[in-house]
Amino acid sequence: MSLYGVLRSGVSGMNAQSNKLGTVADNIQNASTSGYKRASTEFSSLILSSGKGAYNSGAVTTTVRYSIGDQGPMSYTTSGSDLAISGNGFFVVSDKSGSPYLTRAGNFVVDGPSGNLVNAAGFELLGYSLAGGAPNVALNSLGGLVPVNVSSMAMQARPTTAGTVTGNLPFGDAPVNAADRPPAGAIFSKKSSLVTYDNVGNAVTLDIYLTKASGNTWEVAVFDAANPFPGTPLSAPPTTLTFDTMGQLTGASSMSFTIPNGQPFTLDMAGMTQLAGEYQVTGASNGNAPTAVKGAEFGSDGTVYAVYEDGTRIAAYKIPLANVPSPDNLTPRAGNVYEASIESGGIQVGFAEQGGFGKIAVGALEQSNVDIGTELTAMIEAQTGYTANSKVFQTGSELLDVLMSLKR
Repeated sequence: MSLYGVLRSGVSGMNAQSNKLGTVADNIQNASTSGYKRASTEFSSLILSSGKGAYNSGAVTTTVRYSIGDQGPMSYTTSGSDLAISGNGFFVVSDKSGSPYLTRAGNFVVDGPSGNLVNAAGFELLGYSLAGGAPNVALNSLGGLVPVNVSSMAMQARPTTAGTVTGNLPFGDAPVNAADRPPAGAIFSKKSSLVTYDNVGNAVTLDIYLTKASGNTWEVAVFDAANPFPGTPLSAPPTTLTFDTMGQLTGASSMSFTIPNGQPFTLDMAGMTQLAGEYQVTGASNGNAPTAVKGAEFGSDGTVYAVYEDGTRIAAYKIPLANVPSPDNLTPRAGNVYEASIESGGIQVGFAEQGGFGKIAVGALEQSNVDIGTELTAMIEAQTGYTANSKVFQTGSELLDVLMSLKR
C-alpha cells in the first residue's frame, strides 16, 4: 500500500465523519421543529483492486438519507389552526412565488397582510375552494389548488331555499266553509309565521294559514307578511294536506313558491299529523341575514368552515393531502418542505381518511422524529471516528516525511 493511499484513506474518513457530524448537528438543532424529519449519513466502502503482495487502499463514500416516512409524536395545542397528520400524506403549501411543496409542518396562522394561512416558515396552505361546489380533483396533479384565505370569507347573506313545518293539527276542529277559507274568505284559520331571507339578506316573514277543509283534509295558504291577507298569496291555489284514519299524512306533503326578491322555495310539511290534541307547530328555514366572519374552523376531513357571528358555519375550502410512492426519497428544501423527485415518484392527491391517506388532527402538531439520545451517541461515534482517521492521516504524513528525508 502506498503512503499516498494512506493519506487518501485518512482524508476520506475525515470527510465521511464530517458529513455524519453535519447531519447530527442539523437533527439536534431541529429537534423542536414541527414536522422535521431526521437525516442520517450512511457509509459505503470504495474498494480499489489490490494484488496479493500489496494492498491498495480505497476510500469511504457517504449518502444522506431522510426518515421522511417515519411518524413523529403528536403534541396537542390550544390553537384551532394547528394541524397534524396521523398516517400517510403531506400538506400542500406554496411559497410567495406560487411554487408548490409538500410539508408535515402544520403550525398555521393567519397572515395579516394577505389573509392566507401560513406556517412558521411562511409557506401558504393550499386547498380547493368550495365556492363553486364540490372540487374537481385530479389524482396526479396539484392543479386547482389555491391559498386558503380567511379574509375572503367576507360578510355573506344566503337566500332561503327550503323550510320545514312540523307539528300537530287538532283532529277535533270543525271544518270551515270554502267561502270562509283563505285566500278568498274571512280568517277562521290557524296561523303561524316563518322568517326567511331574500337575495340580499332582508328578512321576509311568511304567514302560514292552515284551515280545516273536511274531516281529514287541511288547506295551507302562504302570504308575505308585508302584503298580508287578504292580499295576494304567495301560493296559489292552496295546498291540501290529507290525513288517514291514523292521523298520518298521505299524498302531497310540500308546496313551492318564490320568496319575494328571493329564490324558489320549498316548504316541507311531511312531519305534520292530525291527532286529538292541541295545535302545536314548529318551523325552520335555511338562509341568513348578512353576518360577518368571526373565524374559521377545521374539520378532521380537511374541510375549512367559515364561522359567522350568528353561529352559521359554511364550508369554504377543502384541504387535500398528497403523497408519493417513496417519501424517504423526496428532496428536502429550506423551510421544512419537500419536492418530488424521480426517486420518490410522482405526487398523488386525495383527502384525509380516503385511499390510504392518514387522518388530520385539529389542534395538534407533529413533532420532530429526532431522538436526542440517539443523536448524541452518533455524535460521539463521529467524533471518535474523525479523530482516528486524523491519526491515520497524521501517521501517513509523518511516514511520507521520513521517506522524503531519505533523499536528503
